[in-house]
Amino acid sequence: MRFGVVVFPGSNCDHDAWYAVSRNLGHQASFLWHQESSVGNTDAVIVPGGFSYGDYLRCGAIAKFSPILGAIRRHAESGGLVIGICNGFQILVESGLLPGALLRNRGLRFVCKPVELVPATLNSPFTGALRAGERLKMPVAHGEGCYYADDETLARLESEDRVAFRYVDNPNGSLNDIAGILNEGRNVLGMMPHPERATEPLMGSAAGLGIFQSMVDAFAGAAR
Repeated sequence: MRFGVVVFPGSNCDHDAWYAVSRNLGHQASFLWHQESSVGNTDAVIVPGGFSYGDYLRCGAIAKFSPILGAIRRHAESGGLVIGICNGFQILVESGLLPGALLRNRGLRFVCKPVELVPATLNSPFTGALRAGERLKMPVAHGEGCYYADDETLARLESEDRVAFRYVDNPNGSLNDIAGILNEGRNVLGMMPHPERATEPLMGSAAGLGIFQSMVDAFAGAAR
């Protein structure tokens, strides 16, 4: 499987994501510069965390205008897998690939610590290798991670089984304890916790590896 890891000015988790899928999982991974207009032969795109364009406007608000976002949109529309992590989640929301908004954390403080989350659905390419009720330990590091959506959007996410992850110990005030959501096609995931920083025991947890393994399993199943 071929992963593409997007690099924006200000990305700081791109190499972590590359390491997770190339070294921990043993699959191909390459970097996609933000000015590129194609994802090439990439099977799955990772939009990593960081501070794209310095977050000088709103988190992800400038990155959505990068040429690579048009390519990611086309990739998603054709059924390709896309995962946005932390700032990547913010970018996917700003670009309209996912609904809702990420607001300042309740308490207005940057939160950087390990948290626990559970898969809210196993019916997705990102959670298929996980177990129902499984507690996943991985870090968060964000100042604007409070997921918000209007009542209609929240109801639709819940009724369509598109909440991917919920916090056990909500660190930011996200509505419905939402830690990650899916698009209507279920092939785009945005999540605030960092699975790429939890892919081997030396990191304190290997729980994040199951998310990337789910993507590999789903791609292999689709290719059969």
